[in-house]
Amino acid sequence: MLTLENFDTIRLQGRTTVAEALALFDQLEPVDLDFMMGRWRGSELLTGHPMDGLLAATNWYGKEFVSPDCVHPLLFSGNNDQLFKVAPQAFLMNLALKSPLPRNEALKPVYTSLTTLLKTEESQARLRMMEHRGKVSATMIYDYLPIHDAFRKVSDDTVFGLMDYKASGTPYFFILDRA
Repeated sequence: MLTLENFDTIRLQGRTTVAEALALFDQLEPVDLDFMMGRWRGSELLTGHPMDGLLAATNWYGKEFVSPDCVHPLLFSGNNDQLFKVAPQAFLMNLALKSPLPRNEALKPVYTSLTTLLKTEESQARLRMMEHRGKVSATMIYDYLPIHDAFRKVSDDTVFGLMDYKASGTPYFFILDRA
C-alpha cells in the first residue's frame, strides 16, 4: 500500500495504481494558497492513465504560482534549459487521451519545438481553496479547460497533485517539488 512512509520508494519507482495513489492523496494534509506560491518542479507518478509519460516526453518542468489570480500551469524546459510558459490546449489534451502519442527520448526535440509554438506570458489558471475528496485544499483551476489540480502536502517542499479532468475517467497524478 502506498503510504507517506513509503512515498520516496514509490516515487523512485515512478509507478503505482490509481487506488494506491488515491489512498495516499486522501491521507495527506491540505495546503493553503500561500503555501503554493513560487515555482515548482514537477514529475509524474504513473498509474496507467492515458497521459502517463506525456509530460516527461515533452520536457515539462513544472508550475509557477505568482498570486491566486496569476498561475502558469505549464512550464517547459527548452533549448539551453531556458524555461517558458505554455497555454494549455483542449484539442491536445483530448488527443492525448484518445490516441496516446509516442513517448520516447528521440521525440523530445519534436515535442519541444511544438510546445514552443504555444508560448505565452499570460496567466492560464487561478488558485482557490476548494473541496476535493473530503478536504478543502489549494486547487488550481485552468482558465480555459475543465481541469482542477488539487494539492496535498507531502512535506514543506513537496506536494502531491491530482488532476481532475472532466474528459478523463480517472485522475492523473503528479508530484511538485519547490524549486
